[in-house]
Amino acid sequence: MTDYELTRRDALKALGAAGVTVAGGVAALSWPDGESEDENVTMGEHERETVRAVASTVYPSELRGVAGFVDGYLAGRVDADPERARGIADAVAALDRYAHDWEGDDFAALDAPKRDETLRGMGVHVSTPDPDGDPRQRVRYYLVNDLQFALYSSPTGGTLVGIENPQGHPGGTKSYRRPPE
Repeated sequence: MTDYELTRRDALKALGAAGVTVAGGVAALSWPDGESEDENVTMGEHERETVRAVASTVYPSELRGVAGFVDGYLAGRVDADPERARGIADAVAALDRYAHDWEGDDFAALDAPKRDETLRGMGVHVSTPDPDGDPRQRVRYYLVNDLQFALYSSPTGGTLVGIENPQGHPGGTKSYRRPPE
């Protein structure tokens, strides 16, 4: 088994693929210290921890650097779109309500098998993603699908599944000169 290391560069590429313009590069991937000046943004440490837990559940186990990648991607995503921050926070709250009802704890506090079981029990894996839908559809849209899009639109995630040049990542001239395998 090969390990794949997700980097801040991967987060920048994923943000670019999502249509987020990132000025300042690495600075834009930093999670703001303290409370946000925008009182409508409801993203805090709990939401960030929950999104990391979802990523560690739905991402392949060969990946390393998931927390840093998720933090960078999430910081850029919510900075560019405060409405998305509210949607993510709402999806996290819905997931936590379900986890409390069935497992007695927040989703992020569950162990890996229970997190997977919770997502499946909620029906997230078979629901249609919809930002305005029922709780499982919002969890699918704002958490699962967005995280999977970020992963597979990054160079490392693309390589993981055999897509050498994901959209938005040209790969350079060497990839065009090599014969197919």
